[in-house]
Amino acid sequence: MKSSCVSLSVALSILAIGPVQAQEIASLQPAYRAPQYMRVYANAQPPYGFVRFCEVQPNECVSTAVSDDRSPMTPERLSNLDEINRAVNREIEPATDGEIYGVNELWTVPKVRGDCEDFALLKRQRLMAQGWPSNALLLTVVRDEKNEGHAILTARTTQGDFVLDNKIDAVRLWNNTPYHFVMRQSYIDPKVWVSLDGADPTSLGAMAGVKSNPADR
Repeated sequence: MKSSCVSLSVALSILAIGPVQAQEIASLQPAYRAPQYMRVYANAQPPYGFVRFCEVQPNECVSTAVSDDRSPMTPERLSNLDEINRAVNREIEPATDGEIYGVNELWTVPKVRGDCEDFALLKRQRLMAQGWPSNALLLTVVRDEKNEGHAILTARTTQGDFVLDNKIDAVRLWNNTPYHFVMRQSYIDPKVWVSLDGADPTSLGAMAGVKSNPADR
């Protein structure tokens, strides 16, 4: 198993539903609420590191989608996800932002070393270069098996939401992971984030990569 991400600071406060999220929620057909598809609840505050990343590299945060439809999934496309996931996991050495840059949180597309969100950003960039639309590749925040903050990439397809993870090479459906899913990018606007947690937001608290959920202490 790959080293876990240890430097992800995100706010989990959930805001009122805006028009973008209302459209996203309304567009979910009943079949999309089946176990293989994630359910969206409301707006979420984007991770601070992601906001800064978009300010520095705005071209990485624009939509390339031509429709809101889920991306078709074929054996070839699943193989494409698997190849990119394994390749990036081999190429990039896991390391914290503190070890690389001397700061607590910095989202960037890595060249040699990076932490969990950096792995996800590179996989997203490579898949988009191969023709995947932005609304099929969504940065996602979870609590991992240790109840720590972790970032992954999810591929939104007609066959379900698949996880590309730096901790494991196999591409899996999201409901076949040990994670608690917290929030992800909107498929309508990549700069907007939405909640995947239907709990009362006041109980969520703040999550950091090296800390457990404060509510569990």
